[in-house]
Amino acid sequence: MTSTPHTSSSPSPSASPVVAGLLLAAGGGRRLGGRPKALLEHRGRLLADHAVTTLREGGCGPVHVVLGAAADEVRARAGLSGCTVSVNPEWTEGMGSSLRTGLAALTGTDVDAVVVLLVDQPGIGAEAVARVRAAYRSRTSLAAASYGGERGHPVLFGAALWADISAGAVGDQGARTYLRAHRDAITLVECSDVAQAYDIDTAEDLAHLE
Repeated sequence: MTSTPHTSSSPSPSASPVVAGLLLAAGGGRRLGGRPKALLEHRGRLLADHAVTTLREGGCGPVHVVLGAAADEVRARAGLSGCTVSVNPEWTEGMGSSLRTGLAALTGTDVDAVVVLLVDQPGIGAEAVARVRAAYRSRTSLAAASYGGERGHPVLFGAALWADISAGAVGDQGARTYLRAHRDAITLVECSDVAQAYDIDTAEDLAHLE
């Protein structure tokens, strides 16, 4: 079941931009022995809680969350109050389907852009989110955090780009195909001084969790 936030068809051009946060938290942790990443703990909180707080403290709102693996358990245990939650029934197909689910939930709302964060990157905090959010200029904005000049997460997509991004979001590629094709349009925002872009993918990566 998906809840729907208040929508407006024509936001005032003089209003502050509405930049939503989109947390992709559907992964089943296949390389972690089937431990859903949203339910892993870091500093006494679930990764899902950590990431939602990161988006909010980074200035994003509303916050949308896409769940998949163990969705009912994540809903019950994570602090998702105030979030719009979508469940991706095709989460096993990879990140692309979750990105499509999240962008579909935002389409038609008064949101001008979205900052996308992955649940398995707890080294990325609110300051990195705020920097990428600040790169918004228009509904055609395209921005991403960079680490030593290498593109990473979070990423910002203006609303005018969502349909094209969704069209190319297949398998585990997410938005990578779109971003490669439009690399010259991306505003890179250096974040290596405030964030670490490691992923929690394997048992060895669990050493990053505290």
